[in-house]
Amino acid sequence: MTTIRRILTTDAPVPAGHYSQATVHNGVVYVAGQLAIDPATGEKKLGSIEEQTERTLRNVEAILHAAGSDLEHVLKMTVYVGDIALWGAVNETYARIMGPHKPARAIVPTKDLHHGFLVEIDAIAAVKGS
Repeated sequence: MTTIRRILTTDAPVPAGHYSQATVHNGVVYVAGQLAIDPATGEKKLGSIEEQTERTLRNVEAILHAAGSDLEHVLKMTVYVGDIALWGAVNETYARIMGPHKPARAIVPTKDLHHGFLVEIDAIAAVKGS
């Protein structure tokens, strides 16, 4: 029987609901949707879409590190945007942070995200060495 390992790191926002920051099973990390929240202060970062995208990706990155992975091992990301018109700016920031690594990705336009956020990102990644 394989076990499911739950990830909780103080380097990313503490979950506000009944979920884990990530779970790991059979060498795969499943990162819950992340928002632009400063993990040190809990402050919602509702600045520009570029700032929100970077903070959100840095939260995903911190969770991946805690799970034994990193951005270069991401297999798929799902990016939820509150307005599809923001997509160009999100994509530029995403490309800058992800560098040459291009995992599979889906963009999902939504009407509104929780608490006025403009972007939310979840990820699936391989554990390093798996």
